Amino acid sequence: MDIEIKVPQLPESVTDATLVAWRKQAGDSVQRDETLADLETDKVVLEVPAPADGVMTEILVQDGATVASGDLLAKLESASPASDGNGSTKAPSRKAETVESPLVVEPIETNSPLDSTDAIKLSPAVRRMVEEHDIDPKQLRGTGRRGRILKTDVQAFLQSQPDTFGDTMAITLPSEAVEPELSERQDQRVPMSRLRARIATRMVEAQQSAAMLTTFNEVDLTEVIALRRRYKESFEASHGVSLGFMSFFIKASIESLTKFPVVNASVEDNDIVYHDYFDIGIAVSSERGLLVPVIRNADRLNFAGIESAIDRYGQKARDGSITMDDLTGGTFTITNGGVFGSMLSTPILNPPQSGILGMHKIQDRPVVIDGAVVPRPMMYLALTYDHRIVDGREAVQFLVSLKESLEDPSRLLLQV
Repeated sequence: MDIEIKVPQLPESVTDATLVAWRKQAGDSVQRDETLADLETDKVVLEVPAPADGVMTEILVQDGATVASGDLLAKLESASPASDGNGSTKAPSRKAETVESPLVVEPIETNSPLDSTDAIKLSPAVRRMVEEHDIDPKQLRGTGRRGRILKTDVQAFLQSQPDTFGDTMAITLPSEAVEPELSERQDQRVPMSRLRARIATRMVEAQQSAAMLTTFNEVDLTEVIALRRRYKESFEASHGVSLGFMSFFIKASIESLTKFPVVNASVEDNDIVYHDYFDIGIAVSSERGLLVPVIRNADRLNFAGIESAIDRYGQKARDGSITMDDLTGGTFTITNGGVFGSMLSTPILNPPQSGILGMHKIQDRPVVIDGAVVPRPMMYLALTYDHRIVDGREAVQFLVSLKESLEDPSRLLLQV
């Protein structure tokens, strides 16, 4: 019996997808639930699994094609004979059966110069290591999920080859630097992934549609650091999750958003839409690009609930299981460039939101306290806001309120 493999119903608000790569070719045997192809949307990469055991008989859509829900991708000949109801079997019918396979989220990079078989197993970091050391990926044993090759797998391989790879590799330098011929220089043109293209579009839209302005302040995190140090162990023992900085910033932001609700509002046509809830987006970097999962009703969560949500989204970003629902909506966004060493930046709005808070690196700086110069752990804060609806006064007062909450965190309930 022939089974038609069609594009399943895509997530809400997603109109089409790109067929990244086929993992099986015509004539290949497949097993039920084995991945046949990878589809990439604006936000996530999805796997199309086999609905039954059988043999791929025909592939109708090639790599790189744009597909929509219901499009026919391929045909599969089922290996299971049909029963006649009396315990016997009869020859498979050639009549095609339509099957929409369930989609499974999986992070896949498509910008690899390697062949498609290797590309679906290599993250950008691993790919760079493989190319740098001229390693054939087929020599590597992947220990990650679904056999994915990890950086530790490459490092283990390098350590096992001391005569050729690793720190013991002998490097011979020429006695004189030789400038390469200009004809030897090459450019590599790589198409943007769907996610990167979508990010680019939204960034340009934000620049063109909003009157963005950024205001700055700085905060002394002495008390927050002391409070974390004092309660870190008891907090983790009570709630089973670590106490990080982000929960303090989310709690303090909600306090400030309550005082200045226009920063939590959004613009729709000529209307200002005020929200009586606080869905806080947390910008996180993944192998595929920037993702902004949303913590719903963050004002109703305690510190432990916020930290648990952050930890859960971090894990989902790493293993590629973030869904469209996780990334949809949000009334205010927080991004932390400090984890990468950023000292100061001007974050870009996430439309249609009217505000985004930028956190930065904590660094000891000299501060005058009661007439004495003392070192304090300081962080620059940046609030980018939509000047169409948020006045400079409100933006400045928002940051002042945030600063006050963080410099006196005893007002924020830890529940430990």
